[in-house]
Amino acid sequence: MRDVLDDLVAVWRAGGSAGLATVVRTFHSAPRPAGASMMVAPDGSVHGSVSGGCVEGTVYEVATEVSANGIPVLERYGVSDDDAFAVGLTCGGTLDVFVESVSQSTFPELETVAEAIATDRPIAVATVVRHRDVERVGMHIVLGETDSSGSTGSPRCDAAVVDDARGLLASGRSAMLTYGPDGERLGDGMDVFVSTYAPRPRMLVFGAIDFAAAVAEQGTFLGYRVTVCDARGVFATSQRFPSAADVVVDWPHRYLAEQLAAGALDDRTIVCVLTHDPKFDVPLLDIALRQEHFAFVGAMGSRRTHEDRVARLKEAGLTDVELARMSSPIGLDLGARTPQETAVSIAAEIVARRWGGSGEPLAGQQGRIHHD
Repeated sequence: MRDVLDDLVAVWRAGGSAGLATVVRTFHSAPRPAGASMMVAPDGSVHGSVSGGCVEGTVYEVATEVSANGIPVLERYGVSDDDAFAVGLTCGGTLDVFVESVSQSTFPELETVAEAIATDRPIAVATVVRHRDVERVGMHIVLGETDSSGSTGSPRCDAAVVDDARGLLASGRSAMLTYGPDGERLGDGMDVFVSTYAPRPRMLVFGAIDFAAAVAEQGTFLGYRVTVCDARGVFATSQRFPSAADVVVDWPHRYLAEQLAAGALDDRTIVCVLTHDPKFDVPLLDIALRQEHFAFVGAMGSRRTHEDRVARLKEAGLTDVELARMSSPIGLDLGARTPQETAVSIAAEIVARRWGGSGEPLAGQQGRIHHD
């Protein structure tokens, strides 16, 4: 829902009703992950996507109908000899898509969800997508780390769902949960899709140079909360880095140490060191590379700069294991020249590292395209 939230909330606040389609389960090589959403507004406009274009036409019709009649439905889209081109899902995957009508009467908690996401507070939405009592299909529970609102239809069921959903929220995972009709954990008869919205992962970009502006833009595009940090106030300004959520004037190593001490960084954190100046790089990387949990630490520079940097870091006492955590020179080999092209190469390496991609052209690969 995050990708259509602004448009959905606009309809909700205006007192309208929108058809919201959400991928709640996938099989095989599905084009979009669980949680991907598409919204049909009252004026017929479409926002978001559930399949990258494969089944949008059919889902549009369903969402328009559901928005009008208020009756939620769970649909499955896959490939067979009869329906592959009728539905359009030719990639070989299968999608379960839940379509519901969203308005102030059907989802009064939406404002709470929007406010939490906007302020980077963790929140989850649990939605009943299958139940033998059709009146309970589409009911929601919205929960944070300590509070919850809404209901799935019974106190016993609510207790089970809140307990399980809070565990998913803590780990930042979305999932389908199956219970008996009244929340029995080993039963069947009710499916609840839990969509979690954890705070955006952090990307720390050190060095207020032209490359940093392009990297910040790419990082924001990928969904990171980007901070640009540099000790030189004349360069570290919000005007030069409009894509960054935060622009900080401080010594890089001191800022990183403060963020670590505050518990503001986690195992999703990306660190991009673009200063390629040893007086900034070495003390900063001396801290960053000693952390075992960062998702990625990369440093910009030539081969000669890299060799000098490694020598200085060894003198500072870093081990080979710690040095191996550094990607330097940063980025994949795309032949990049401009800051924008270089930022793409850096973003590509971050994505490949996250999902275990090889960085090789897909045309020369075999097997599944999407990594788990």
